[in-house]
Amino acid sequence: MISKTDLRKEARRRRKAHPDIAAALARHAAALGLAPGAVVGGYHALPDEADPALLLKELLTRGCHIAFPRIAGAGKPLDFHLVPDDFYARGEVLRPGAFGVHEPGAHWPSVTPQLLLVPLLAFDNEGHRLGYGGGFYDRTLFALKKEAGFGIRAIGIGFSGQETASLPVAAHDMALDGILTEQGLRAFR
Repeated sequence: MISKTDLRKEARRRRKAHPDIAAALARHAAALGLAPGAVVGGYHALPDEADPALLLKELLTRGCHIAFPRIAGAGKPLDFHLVPDDFYARGEVLRPGAFGVHEPGAHWPSVTPQLLLVPLLAFDNEGHRLGYGGGFYDRTLFALKKEAGFGIRAIGIGFSGQETASLPVAAHDMALDGILTEQGLRAFR
């Protein structure tokens, strides 16, 4: 089987070929089935990543609250911080943190999301994802699903063209509950 390192290189190459799908993702917001008041863990897209910004804005208009992750340290789960509901309107910016990932201010309240939007390089038809190799989302999902017994849902955000026949799965890899692409939401669990 191909190594995860080689799969990541190929996935990055394929991902660059996809157009912007932010508006298409936003059109599928209702499919997430979130009630007003739900807290959604989003992310600030890296270059070439499927950008959830318009989806997050749409979820705000539906009464959801948005939290962004902060990297707490190597080997630790992500910390999520609630951003003000008028975050986008105020033009408040996230600041570059570890690994160049934009993070919320530490002064924003810490919160546990009910739904976690997860970036990825590739996914398969069983809900496995290929991430960037740092393990942050796997540790976060493990902590929230297994250790805390919290019913968080994890939805991968990507392009339909990022699907692959299969991915190598290690014991620490946490599967997604679904994937949202420009084609809509597909549930795995």
